[in-house]
Amino acid sequence: MAKFELKMPKLGESITEATITKWLKQPGDSIELDDPILEISTDKVDSEIPSPVEGVLKEQLFKEGDTAEVDTVIAIIDTEGEDEDDSAEENSADKKPEAGTKEEKSGEKADKKDKGDRFYSPLVRNIAKEEDIQASELDKIQGSGKNGRLTKDDLLAYLDKRTEKDTPEPQPERTAEKPRGQKIHVGEKDEVVEMDRMRKLIADHMVMSEDTSVHITLFREVDMEKVVKWRNRVKKDFLDKEGEKLTFTHIFVEAIARALRDYPMVNVSVDGHSIIKRKEINVGVATALEDGNLIVPVVKNADQKNLIGIAKEVNDLAGRARSNKLKPGEIQGGTFSLTNFGTFGATMGTPIINQPQVGILGVGLIQKKPVVIESADGDTIGIRHRMDLSLSCDHRIVDGALGGMFLDRIAKYLEEFDTGREI
Repeated sequence: MAKFELKMPKLGESITEATITKWLKQPGDSIELDDPILEISTDKVDSEIPSPVEGVLKEQLFKEGDTAEVDTVIAIIDTEGEDEDDSAEENSADKKPEAGTKEEKSGEKADKKDKGDRFYSPLVRNIAKEEDIQASELDKIQGSGKNGRLTKDDLLAYLDKRTEKDTPEPQPERTAEKPRGQKIHVGEKDEVVEMDRMRKLIADHMVMSEDTSVHITLFREVDMEKVVKWRNRVKKDFLDKEGEKLTFTHIFVEAIARALRDYPMVNVSVDGHSIIKRKEINVGVATALEDGNLIVPVVKNADQKNLIGIAKEVNDLAGRARSNKLKPGEIQGGTFSLTNFGTFGATMGTPIINQPQVGILGVGLIQKKPVVIESADGDTIGIRHRMDLSLSCDHRIVDGALGGMFLDRIAKYLEEFDTGREI
């Protein structure tokens, strides 16, 4: 038997660790190629980890609830074949480290690092910053994670206790606690429901975005008459030919990608006083899940795809998002986002930027409206399909002039849509 070391996979930029939420295979279970072995969770997505080999699960090196860093060995799988170095494998996977071994020393080194230069996740650092917790105070908080790692729950529990000390007077009525220790009244007939994990992540991410970016929102009404007529004409043929539904979202993604090529300074990120100009145009598409939560899969290199390619990819990503089958990399690397709240009947909104991007476009409900139609023979009143666009952008880098021109360019691509276009 050969032994295969299963490692925590790389999960995208900025993600250095993940929490093991559930083992799907137990020691002794047979494993086929691509069988899901465990479920993991990061501050961005939940995902299943498939097996790259066939064999039998020999050992789980982490428990459910433990956090493991990327590239850390998390399980051992027995596979068919001979080990190239049997003793080396036994030492690394089967034997407990003896006193003074390399593994014990590395553990001592990790302890020293925790004491002198403790690791904190981006989420923990953001909460500490919001609550004005200095590093010296943070280092004193006991952590419940692996190797004493300070988790978000540890920090929130500490904040709750600190708040109670600051306000020791008793509360005569039931209260519900907010994430940062504030308390609100709860009536006798009210029901307190704990947020599910994804909703907590969304809430924290939205607060962080508002704290990071200087949000401004620009609006533009757009004439959708040409787009609506063209889609109505081709959507049945598109479904018959390509096996995919053609939606307005696909057309919006195409228009955004073209406009980002025209205005590359909207396709950036801000790091302090530095601007990161993104070479790829990757458009995230906000997708509502059945439980009411939201996830944003990303269409990579959207400017290099035709409408058929965009439609197929958006439909595939949205379908797998709703069945919880997205891979971590498929929600990473976005450079701009789209949210279509018109799907749910909203005519206008002010979307929140998906960090570390600097812009997000909201599209509202397409409605028939009476409008003034200009012509060489004079103005007339007509009925046209109209829609409101709302662009939220980071005012640190996108001024009103740049944002307005970018928004106008998207509108022009929609208003001047080629109705003679064939699929």
